[in-house]
Amino acid sequence: MSLVAARELSKTYAGGDIPVLALRGADFEIEAGSFAAFVGPSGSGKSTLLNLVGCLDRPTSGSLSVADTDVTQLGREQRARFRGEHIGFIFQDFNLLPVLSAFENVELPLMMMRGWSAKRRRVRVEEILESVELGELAYKRPSELSGGQKQRVAVARALVTKPKLVLADEPTANLDRETALGVINLMKRMRDEAGSTFVFSTHDPKVMSVAELVFTLEDGRLREGGGTQ
Repeated sequence: MSLVAARELSKTYAGGDIPVLALRGADFEIEAGSFAAFVGPSGSGKSTLLNLVGCLDRPTSGSLSVADTDVTQLGREQRARFRGEHIGFIFQDFNLLPVLSAFENVELPLMMMRGWSAKRRRVRVEEILESVELGELAYKRPSELSGGQKQRVAVARALVTKPKLVLADEPTANLDRETALGVINLMKRMRDEAGSTFVFSTHDPKVMSVAELVFTLEDGRLREGGGTQ
């Protein structure tokens, strides 16, 4: 069953007098539970595609369904609500709030959702931090954590709401090889345990080597042969 499905998906940005075609007629499907990757060089359109799937931007044309919802028809507030309920995000530079502890950074998405009492939030955050092996560092601030530990906090934050889809934009770019492999293995383990679908934007061969589904982009187009490795 497809969790994400796109048909003739395109995105054009106004670039002065010359429009920029960032994505051109992309067709693809990603099944629930996949470990998938959009790959290609800088400027190929992979981050644009990830932003569209994550409802951070809207396509210029084409159709896009995420979790059985036509997200192209959602307004700004509807997209924000949809993201909070169904999508988790992991970023290249971690995007942790420096004044908050690891616990507080992970708790933040739950505080934006209705129906989560303080006690229920605490139990869930403690559970997910233990899952990523950071229970003992829960009250450390980002400045007191290593790069790998910061990214594990980011993974925990992305998964704390139990989303159907997790989008990771170059999640290993700022990590050394050993730490990057550890984070990749952690994300695969969390996928297997939580059942979430992981989709990456990356040019890291280490991520590509473990992805079960690879879509290659060149100049805004999905290259022929992009798909299952």
